[in-house]
Amino acid sequence: MLTVEKIAKSYQGQPLLNGVSFEIHASETVCLLGPSGSGKSTLLRIITGLEEPEGGDVLWKGVSLADTPAHQRRFGLMFQDYALFPHRNVEENIAFGLRMQNLPQAEIHTRVQSVLETIDMSSFAQRKVTDLSGGEQQRVALARALAPNPRLLMLDEPLGALDRTLREQLSQELRRILHNTQVPAIYVTHDQDEAYAIADRLLLLHNGIILQSGQPHEFYHHPRNTWVAKFFGLGNLVEGKVTAHSPIQVETPLGLIQARCDRAAPAVGEKVALLFRPTMANLSLTLENNPIRGKVLDQVFQGGNYRITLHINQSVPQFIIVLPEPIQIGADLQVYYNPSDVLCLENNLEII
Repeated sequence: MLTVEKIAKSYQGQPLLNGVSFEIHASETVCLLGPSGSGKSTLLRIITGLEEPEGGDVLWKGVSLADTPAHQRRFGLMFQDYALFPHRNVEENIAFGLRMQNLPQAEIHTRVQSVLETIDMSSFAQRKVTDLSGGEQQRVALARALAPNPRLLMLDEPLGALDRTLREQLSQELRRILHNTQVPAIYVTHDQDEAYAIADRLLLLHNGIILQSGQPHEFYHHPRNTWVAKFFGLGNLVEGKVTAHSPIQVETPLGLIQARCDRAAPAVGEKVALLFRPTMANLSLTLENNPIRGKVLDQVFQGGNYRITLHINQSVPQFIIVLPEPIQIGADLQVYYNPSDVLCLENNLEII
């Protein structure tokens, strides 16, 4: 439905977006993810028509929107600052855009009631928005964006101002609402957990390009490189050099490690990075693969498990593992990693 084609944009003489291309399909919620300053909000404004690209095009069903002003694109936009009118009640806030379209009052009332039901706030129509909680205001802002029946909905950090517990709750509600309305959506965030909870597909923006695209589980199980793994906080990254194939063996500060590789097998002598997921550490394995020995520096209880920090050596001063039972601080500990649980990645730690 929506096609973003080779969008380019610079900021203060430096490239911000460098030929960004992707598509949004019918009823799909896509999360545009990336660190602060990566150009996510700028890209959203270009899609809405609030900013002009320096190159590329935005198309809807194959038709260019270059000459279509923002107010005629029928794209809904919701910001982190909900921009609700404090002197108007919930119903009046939701109806504002509909009145600007000069719709009949009966149709306005019907649409307002419909979106209030969608967000489970039918009894709040006459409530002052200043009397609402942050989460309720967020839902009213969403209802206002949905009321004009947009053909695409764009949400720019809509949960950023809320505390973590409320963000987790509302992210689930947002996913339900977006799926029920079947409005295709672009959701901008820098929070990985929020993106996992909401998205059908993730687009990771870095250095002006889409670095990786795919379903949330693909980012977890198959990060493209060390930058992706680091951004998502997937685990410990340890540099090393390939010494053999079949199986892949890598000489590291942890010792000689066997690993698997999603990409083409690296050449012998090539520098790589190994990803050790904290949850994959074992206290014992029959074959005793990949033993890693260290001293327990710290441990934190995390609701059923313990996040344990090991000191391995000067090259690897901190190595994080997750175990079901506590370990005495100061104790020597040896854990094991199955080779299939150690992922060999392109070594580009220097770009982080």
